[in-house]
Amino acid sequence: MAEAIAGKPGALPVLRGRHDLPEISGRISAIVLDGRLPRYFWTAFFACFVFVLIFLYSITYLISVGVGAYGVNIPVVWGTMIGNFVWWIGIGHAGTLISAVLLLLRQPWRASINRFAEAMTLFAVAMAGLFPILHLGRPWFFYWLLPLPTTHMHWPQWRSPLVWDFAAIATYASVSLMFWYMGLLPDLAVLRDRAKSRPAQLFYGILALGWRGSAFHWARYQTVYFLMAALATPLVVSVHSIVSLDFTFAITPGFHSTIFPPYFVAGALLSGFAMVLTIAIPLRWAFSVQDLITLRHMDNAAKLMIAAGMIVIYGYASEVFFAWYSGETYERTMMWQRAFGPYAPLFWTMLACNGAVLQLLWFRRVRLNMAVLFAIALIINVGMWIERYVIVVTGPSRDYLPSSWGEQSLRWLDFGILFGSIGTLLRIGLPVHPRPAGHHHFRGRGAGRGEGRRKMSLYGVIAAFADPGALTEAVRTMRARGYRRMDAFSPFHVHGLADMLGMRKTRLPWAILGGAVAGAVFVYGLILYSVEIDFPLNVGGRPLHSWPAFLVIAFEAAILGAALAAFFGMLAANRLPEYYHPVFNATSFTYARGGKFYLLVEAADPKFRKGVTKGQLTRLGAETVEEVEA
Repeated sequence: MAEAIAGKPGALPVLRGRHDLPEISGRISAIVLDGRLPRYFWTAFFACFVFVLIFLYSITYLISVGVGAYGVNIPVVWGTMIGNFVWWIGIGHAGTLISAVLLLLRQPWRASINRFAEAMTLFAVAMAGLFPILHLGRPWFFYWLLPLPTTHMHWPQWRSPLVWDFAAIATYASVSLMFWYMGLLPDLAVLRDRAKSRPAQLFYGILALGWRGSAFHWARYQTVYFLMAALATPLVVSVHSIVSLDFTFAITPGFHSTIFPPYFVAGALLSGFAMVLTIAIPLRWAFSVQDLITLRHMDNAAKLMIAAGMIVIYGYASEVFFAWYSGETYERTMMWQRAFGPYAPLFWTMLACNGAVLQLLWFRRVRLNMAVLFAIALIINVGMWIERYVIVVTGPSRDYLPSSWGEQSLRWLDFGILFGSIGTLLRIGLPVHPRPAGHHHFRGRGAGRGEGRRKMSLYGVIAAFADPGALTEAVRTMRARGYRRMDAFSPFHVHGLADMLGMRKTRLPWAILGGAVAGAVFVYGLILYSVEIDFPLNVGGRPLHSWPAFLVIAFEAAILGAALAAFFGMLAANRLPEYYHPVFNATSFTYARGGKFYLLVEAADPKFRKGVTKGQLTRLGAETVEEVEA
């Protein structure tokens, strides 16, 4: 890109200043490869490490003493563990939403923040998955949720929202991991080609799976990456909707409400975007990348927070209205106690954080003030945690048996586990890499090993062009002259280039559809076998074949099957991993360093004549033309 993408006149630029691809790649990769630690790194490192130790100590104490150590008791048997779980799942929503939805909408401001947002999703989901396990009281039996009937002589209860939770979170974590790694492949190739030490080259080379920017690779990659985004988008909505059904299915005042799925999804987006800003604002300052993560990104994220936050406020008003309009005594009592009872300070703090403070984001000056925006994001993070806690504990504390009413008392262990998990996530996200020693240029298998002992055969000739326009014109001309055995390489996808080279239409979309059908059919068949043949248990007079409940897990299985087919199908179609290719023997091939565009003509092509072909490429405007050894 020759200059910043300005968008509409008067709009904030996506990038500030003039940049080209080699300069941007060099700056970003230098953060990883050159060992340049951000400002105040060691202060943040030790602070987070202290919280990691607190987290480990708190978990050890909890397992040793039991779940009563953090204040849960009859009737409030769900406490901070479940509140933390819902809060972390919500935070994990924003990363995949930013990456997937903004990709589908082709928003140019996505590229500067999607990588760390996706990584935040993975870390947040990992944290969220811990809390239901710790809440069990006997966490070593968590695998009972898996469909392994021999462990406790019967299958999981497929009608239970808790089992749906397990399926949804496992699917979400798996799909997010594949989506993140697929998006990283070109970036890992950049790190491989820019690495200065041999161990780093090998490490990033293995992870890059032999990616070399081939036009055929890019075409299949773009198709699958777009379809993965289309799969991830409904998955984002479904996960927190299913989490909310844990509450909706419970006949408890304050829980049993149809407003919960959209209410929880909107709250997840609000807390997720707040956490994105909480991470992005210090990052852009610590690494001095304000011209790459610009005010445009911060402004857009703040606007999305307003949209999600107003839906959350509507949910608050709906809860109050439904409790009053229903005429149900216990619903009204629960809402009154929430606002004026023992949890009133937390309730009004929640409204102040998520309602009143949020309104400041309507002002553009506030959205563009990074210190104020960071403070607002922190306040909303606090408010969203309080909201989850208030929802979890107030319903059971005022249920249908007044003689058993009671409250949960927050103890040191509640805060130790909460702040310990936050510190652990931040510690995982802090970059730690040793400063590399020495410089070794990576040239592939043919370089430096046996070059003087054996004669290498000719694989073809490669020509370097300065821009994608010159490359596409060269491909078009060479095809018109009858050349067929060609490949092109570029640092980004050049639309239509693979078609010019004669690529057949990919069947990957059909493979993805097949994966979705196979996943749904397999899991639905497993459920039918377990409930109708192997363990036909009558639960409350319900039919054995409760298909509405079974469709929830079947949907998650369909998404997972499609994602697996997409990820491994793309690798298979591109013949990856492929750790050796003759193009790496070319000294002029600098896929990730020079920002050049390459056309490779293979010697196996019937029209290939070494001298003639090199002359044709030179006359087409190639900057360099080089022979490539096999």
